[in-house]
Order: sequence, then C-alpha cells, then structure tokens
Amino acid sequence: MAKFSDINWKNPGLFAAGVLFGTAGIKALSSKDAKKLYTNCTAAVLRAKECVMKTVTTVQENATDIYEGAKEINEERAAAEEAFEDAAEDETTTDFKEETETTEE
Repeated sequence: MAKFSDINWKNPGLFAAGVLFGTAGIKALSSKDAKKLYTNCTAAVLRAKECVMKTVTTVQENATDIYEGAKEINEERAAAEEAFEDAAEDETTTDFKEETETTEE
C-alpha cells in the first residue's frame, strides 16, 4: 500500500501552479488596461494595413504604366522590322531585275 509520503508532489504542484497562473493570466488579460492595449494595437495594425494598401496601389499603377510602355516599344520595334524587311525585299528585287537586264543584253 502506498504511503502518503511516497507521493511525488512535483506533478500536482506544477498543475496547481499552472491553474494559479492561468487564473491570474485570465484576470490580467481581461482588465481595462489590457483591453486598452489591445485596442491600441488593433488601431496600429489597421493604420499599417492602410499604408501597405496605398503602397500596393502605387506599385500596381506603376506596373501598368511599365507594361503599357513595353507594349508600345515592342509595337514600334515590330513596325521598324517590317519596314526594314520590306526595304530589303525591294532592294533584292531591284538587284535581281538589274542582273537579268544585264545578262539579256
């Protein structure tokens, strides 16, 4: 039979301390000062969110401007390439006609 002195009091003592600190913690977390702190922290988070959203909007606008500029550059480049290819094609046709005329003579 187990004696009262054989009981390991460490585990029940830790449990009792946990209950005590838990109860004190709940009281501290539900106090007026704690609620004021939570309110101020929440307000700060909302301000930070607003700042981040402004930055995101600015970045999105800049990305749109950059995208439109890139499309415009590519369109100009394609038009220049097409004009270059047309000029090269005309030059080749002219050279071929000149060669044909000289060989016929």
